Amino acid sequence: MNRKYILPLFLLIQIIFLKVIAFFPELVEKFYSNGIYAFISKISRTLLGRIPFSVGDILYGIVILCLLIRLWKTRKSWRTNWKDQVLKTVSVISITYFLFHFLWALNYYRVPLFEKMSIQREYTEADLIAFTQKLIHKTNEIQLEITKDKNTKISVPYSQETIFKMTQNGYNQLAKEYSFFKYEIPSQKKSLFSLPLTYMGFGGYLNPFTNEAQVNDKLPMYGFPNVICHEMAHQIGYGSESECNFIGFLACIKNDDLYFQYSAYSNALRYCMNNIGMKNEAQFERFKKQIHPGILANYEESDAFWEQYDTFIDKSFHAFYDQFLKMNQQKDGLESYSKYVDLLVNYYRNRVF
Repeated sequence: MNRKYILPLFLLIQIIFLKVIAFFPELVEKFYSNGIYAFISKISRTLLGRIPFSVGDILYGIVILCLLIRLWKTRKSWRTNWKDQVLKTVSVISITYFLFHFLWALNYYRVPLFEKMSIQREYTEADLIAFTQKLIHKTNEIQLEITKDKNTKISVPYSQETIFKMTQNGYNQLAKEYSFFKYEIPSQKKSLFSLPLTYMGFGGYLNPFTNEAQVNDKLPMYGFPNVICHEMAHQIGYGSESECNFIGFLACIKNDDLYFQYSAYSNALRYCMNNIGMKNEAQFERFKKQIHPGILANYEESDAFWEQYDTFIDKSFHAFYDQFLKMNQQKDGLESYSKYVDLLVNYYRNRVF
């Protein structure tokens, strides 16, 4: 076989392999998520975790620059030698696709948390309303404890670097109850692409090639702890956005710091209120009156932040990411983020905060 066909053929083999492995989540869980990936991630974070800037963002920048240079240099040969150019492009995609899955993304195919933690999948509207009522009470309680005034919004007094260091406390507490959420060897970075991320509508991301948790440093600070704890959940091998929202929530509320707890509870409350608003507008309005004005002020702060960057760019990237998630075992796409309400409601069915 001609060598130029090997990598394109390898891409086809990978796609078929992933279709098959999706039927064997227990194997992925045992041999990859708790085996190969656990080893790879420790090496990556050990090597890069102490570097104060995002190595992954720099690599992305170099790759983008090289691609642009290559496109410029080969712009004429595409007409005369398009077949070879297509094969070379597919070969690069094949290598990238392999590294993406080998270094992190096979975690998309592991055993779902619903099964791993024996959490029910379904809930009624009455269950959601009961849970949201408890959530309102708890969020109000923490907001008042911090500010001493129900009308005052939360202003986090810590620097982003301090928050990075404080995240470990919550994960340590969470690991005492669930050992599979143990987090070691921190590698959390402020993204060098924070402004582009903001225009794209994202609060952070995990770099699958360097295992660095990247956070948008322009975010309103009250939500910052929750975002970084979400990205840390990706680092310990969870691909599902709903699961990482859930794990990040648990890591924040287990934290000894009230600002972390508020970040998680206020975020969860907003998701629940959105779900209620879609099903029962009258109940939504009743609950909204119970939420402290200071909490609503934080929501308004977040809305104002995102509105100033609201362009066609974020809609385009959200459409792309929606399809990306659907291709990677998350059939609900971007709605997967809000699916963590399912986990919350059922997890706390017989538990208290």
